[in-house]
Amino acid sequence: MDLQTKALHSGYQKDGARTMAVPIYQSTAYEFRDVEHAANLFALKELGYIYTRLNNPTTDVFEKRFAELEGGEAAIATSSGMSAIFFAIANAAEAGDNIVCAKQLYGGSLTQTAHTLKRFGIESRFFDVHKPEEIEALVDDKTKVIFFESLTNPSIDVADIEAITAIANKHGILTVVDNTVATPVLCRPFEFGADISVHSASKYTTGQGLAIGGIMVERKGLLEKLKGNPRYAHFNEPDASYHGLVYVDVPLPPYTLRARLSLLRDIGAVSSPFNSWLFIQGIETFALRMREHSSNALQLAEYLESHPKVLKVNYPGLKSNSNYANAQKYFDNGASSGLLSFEVSSLEEATKIVNATELYSLVVNIGDSKSIITHPASTTHQQLTQEELNACGVPAGLIRISCGLESIKDLIADIKQALEA
Repeated sequence: MDLQTKALHSGYQKDGARTMAVPIYQSTAYEFRDVEHAANLFALKELGYIYTRLNNPTTDVFEKRFAELEGGEAAIATSSGMSAIFFAIANAAEAGDNIVCAKQLYGGSLTQTAHTLKRFGIESRFFDVHKPEEIEALVDDKTKVIFFESLTNPSIDVADIEAITAIANKHGILTVVDNTVATPVLCRPFEFGADISVHSASKYTTGQGLAIGGIMVERKGLLEKLKGNPRYAHFNEPDASYHGLVYVDVPLPPYTLRARLSLLRDIGAVSSPFNSWLFIQGIETFALRMREHSSNALQLAEYLESHPKVLKVNYPGLKSNSNYANAQKYFDNGASSGLLSFEVSSLEEATKIVNATELYSLVVNIGDSKSIITHPASTTHQQLTQEELNACGVPAGLIRISCGLESIKDLIADIKQALEA
């Protein structure tokens, strides 16, 4: 099936009521047939619903449908995109380990990896996404994850996925790709060697800024990379917290299984059934929206590139952009999502432009059907030093736009008057 068909049908087997819409199973718990049935579920002798912190019928549809779109084997929904990132890393690494991350990451991802994980005893080492060869010098026998974004936010760079995953595979290291901005509609990192993808479903998945949530997807065949791999002994040895279960010996996708039975169970950052249902509604129009977001963003980028006050436009759909070749290689038809950024001469100029817009909303979200404008250096990346801001591609004069679904004529007219105010 094509992606648009999967977006409408995958993962939902109609129940007795034969509802066309996926039902919201707004329940905390589920009744067992008897004691034996309960024991079998907890021992994984039978599969079924136990408690919504572990699994839920509505969330199950969301997970299965999203995994299909990404071309993965299984997925696990979480309460936010940041919890999806945390689960993806914590499922592989522990105190004393290290991870290798791209410098060009979303601000929250930078603080989680550089600061929060440090308190858990996990060291983060950073490479320039434009120079994947830097990874080699950062890897050692304690490296558990290489983490990067397929389309970076807000520097709008396109990672060379094949180059990064080739280095990771050479050393038997897992790759985690944040595919939030590109979405599985435009880019499917598993086709280029990635192992795990993570998303903030709060962005393009819901499409209207209605719900906070995240999702982590495991590629097909990941078992072969984990089985017998000394880097990931905890997948190959009995888990004392779950009856001595050995994850690579169970006929289920091992990465999401362990995340569910260990991390989701114990940390509890779970998607609510209602939010999962909202994400399912968004998925049904995913492909249509991403095409329109991308079309509007390209036309806006072309206008901005022609304006004398604009020093630089960051959008991979522009032929003049240094990321254009990678966008053509990794994104369907070269479409580059709805996120772009541009630079003006100073903080003062950027502030004046952002404040002068009328149609754009000053918001720190992205992926909404309504257009959003943000000044990253004073908001999402405010916690970084000037040196760190420059390293991740966020100078003081940078303005980020999440291009919505309004008329492109109106979007251009509003940014024009703001630039010339």
